[in-house]
Formats: sequence, structure tokens, C-alpha cells
Amino acid sequence: MGTASRFERFSRDKAVNLQHSIVLHICSSTAWAATKDGEYRCPSLDSEGFIHCSTPNQAVDVANSLFRGQRGLVLLVIDPARVVPSIRYEDAGNGKLYPHIYGPLNVNAVVGVEVFKPSADGTFELPARLT
Repeated sequence: MGTASRFERFSRDKAVNLQHSIVLHICSSTAWAATKDGEYRCPSLDSEGFIHCSTPNQAVDVANSLFRGQRGLVLLVIDPARVVPSIRYEDAGNGKLYPHIYGPLNVNAVVGVEVFKPSADGTFELPARLT
């Protein structure tokens, strides 16, 4: 079995194990409001072929690393069982597996939208409802 086949099998198995958890995506409220035809797209879908997501345990680290101090953000709360495109859990180069959605996100998979504001020092905390 080739590397790609092993990886796809691992990704599917991992996704099945996480079916009852949530996946989060950080985006601007403007980007979310621009959703058309029942699908959400973001620049990484066109440039990298997938939508970057994280688990609740990863979201704060991602936000503090990539979005520190940014305002106007929301967290899309995604039910993986409702996502139509494939979700693959891939190593981001730091040994951690992050969920990536390989196609436009069908909006009926988004079960919540949380305002995601930084604190006074620019850092983020996960909204209490998601902890």
C-alpha cells in the first residue's frame, strides 16, 4: 500500500473516531457573511485545496499564533458528521494533526457561529460554551 493510500485510510479512521466532536474554523465575520449558494469558501481552498480547521483543543493556539489582536473574527462550529467534502487530519509540521476540509464547506454543517474577540492583550480564549 502506497503512502497516499495509508494516509487516506488513517484520515478516514481518525475522522470516524472524531465524528461526535466538533471542528472549528476561524474566519472574519465578513468572509462568513459572504457565503453563497449554501457553501463557504476561503482563500486557502483555492490556494492549498482545503479549508484549515482545528479541534477545540487547538483553536486557541492557532488563533494566538495567526490572528493575535485581530478583531471581527468568528469561530465556525462545524459538525464533522454533516460535512460533505472529505475531512483529513494532517500533520502541520509540528507533530499535531489538524482537520482540513477538502472542498467548499456546506453551511448546513455549521451548527454554531461564535464571536471570537481577543482580550485586551490581543490573545484569545475559547468561548465558555465550547470548553
